Amino acid sequence: MSTEDSQQKSASASPAQEKTVASDANESAAAAAPSPASPTPPQAQSPTPSNNSSGAATNGSLYVGELEENVSEAMLFELFSSIGPVSSIRVCRDAVTRRSLGYAYVNFHSAADGHRALDELNYTLIRGKACRIMWSQRDPSLRKTGTGNVFIKNLDVAIDNKALHDTFNAFGPVLSCKVATDEMGSSRGYGFVHFEKSADADNAIKHVNGMLLNEKKVFVGLHIPKKDRLSKFEALKANFTNIYVKNVPLDTTDDEFTKLFEKYGDITSASLTKDEEGKNKGFGFVNFTAHESAEEAVHELNDIEFKGQQLYVGRAQKKSERDEELRRHYESIKQEKLTKYQGVNLFVKNLHDDVNDAQLRDEFAVFGQITSAKVMMDDSTGKSRGFGFVCFSNPEEATKAVSEMNQRMVNGKPLYVAVAQRKDARKSQLEAQRAAAAQRMPMPMYYPPPMGGRMPLMPRGGARGMPMPMMPGMYMPNGYPGPGAYRPQMRPQMVGPRPGMPMPMMGGPQRGMMGRRPDMFNASLLAGVAPENQKQILGEALFPKIQMMESQLAGKITGMLLEMDNNELIHLVDDEIALKGKVDEALLVLKEFQDKEKTDLPTEPITA
Repeated sequence: MSTEDSQQKSASASPAQEKTVASDANESAAAAAPSPASPTPPQAQSPTPSNNSSGAATNGSLYVGELEENVSEAMLFELFSSIGPVSSIRVCRDAVTRRSLGYAYVNFHSAADGHRALDELNYTLIRGKACRIMWSQRDPSLRKTGTGNVFIKNLDVAIDNKALHDTFNAFGPVLSCKVATDEMGSSRGYGFVHFEKSADADNAIKHVNGMLLNEKKVFVGLHIPKKDRLSKFEALKANFTNIYVKNVPLDTTDDEFTKLFEKYGDITSASLTKDEEGKNKGFGFVNFTAHESAEEAVHELNDIEFKGQQLYVGRAQKKSERDEELRRHYESIKQEKLTKYQGVNLFVKNLHDDVNDAQLRDEFAVFGQITSAKVMMDDSTGKSRGFGFVCFSNPEEATKAVSEMNQRMVNGKPLYVAVAQRKDARKSQLEAQRAAAAQRMPMPMYYPPPMGGRMPLMPRGGARGMPMPMMPGMYMPNGYPGPGAYRPQMRPQMVGPRPGMPMPMMGGPQRGMMGRRPDMFNASLLAGVAPENQKQILGEALFPKIQMMESQLAGKITGMLLEMDNNELIHLVDDEIALKGKVDEALLVLKEFQDKEKTDLPTEPITA
């Protein structure tokens, strides 16, 4: 990843870190109390509003965030070229899926044009969503220190990025302004404003903290980094005074509840939580003046019997803290289970429909002691789903079973046997493989023509002799298949034998592997074929079947399917329904790519 790609990552209010900041922002100033609202609006006591400027704004490079996933370089060029000559535009995309990450970089030839774009185009609607523009900050020192970064909470849901920017821009140049939103785009009630100068941030806090914005009193304070908040939180945990009590008998009165704890020290408050009818809900809170008193009460009263019920007494926790504790607990249990079965649990697929638990166990029993064997069944139909799991008592037996049983024919179908993996581990492994392949593909950069006008994309055939990177089996225009498309081997028909060549005898040996008919396919024949030739054999078996389903795109779809594992391809040769499903998926992928290409690529060629 280039410096320009990563330069926003570390800013406390920058796009890549906004999720991290947003997840704990509600607790960042929990101990602070807003001051009384000032009767005078902050604009009346503030300096004259200034245009956005920054020390980093010397190269005309802008960051554009909050973009819809389908916003392309061409759309951004149409917007920003109205300001002045554009040097280059790049929408940043995921290295594996190539989907937009929601932000882009726009480089102007002139820094003055960058200033104009920031002033005139910030919060402009692009595809129905307001974009957010800021200078592309290359100096990491400003971002890492967080100087001038202000946190605002208790915002009205109607306040968006632009409204927040307009409120705080009066106090000085703003580098970044962001209202945190949820997955649906609704405000979470808090946001961040990053000033260029810390003095401007202090001035904004002084005048806006406790003010009414849209009839809601807001809290404004300096943003506290997460690690500082955590260290402060740990100190509060070590010196707690508030305790939580549950399993309290429902007939317990407030006086009885207070007397139970008052012998351990001075109490500032003790109350039982009650419902709408005033009845005890079975839990309450007690707050002591001293930490030592609270700690003694927890030690002495936890797990004691009170009115026939065993009490739980412990330190009071926030909901977020309890959720995190439970998550860690369940994660440790899951990890313990994974460690226990690491290397001994096998995944078996391509099972025949008739194979049940007993037969699966019998097939693997010769390799060692089996603790469990299970064929996964469809709950609705009660039929086998074609895969299962076999767990051995030790890794050596499991390893031997994998080496002996993988590709073995059981009920006429070759088994696929491998060590079982978690779903997220398999996904990570697949993404790593795709990322390795994607690293060989250059990140596309969008350059305008030298003489101005609409900016075309790189031509489909590549620029200056460079081939356009294509995914295997990807659609190419004008009917040409992509690099990964399958091309069946064409052999000339022989009218008669060549002179000196013997005529093959009828009833003699079978024809070669490359010349057999698809209906004569036998999976066991692959065992004696070199791995590099197995794909060709499977391709020749699949191509005529796919051609019957989709004649025009048969070669392309076959090439896409050949990227799959050989065992899965064997299953597709035998199962017409599964093959039809994969063909439909491939057609959908091709259609999406064609539609995207039509919307993203302008028709004008690159001018010399």
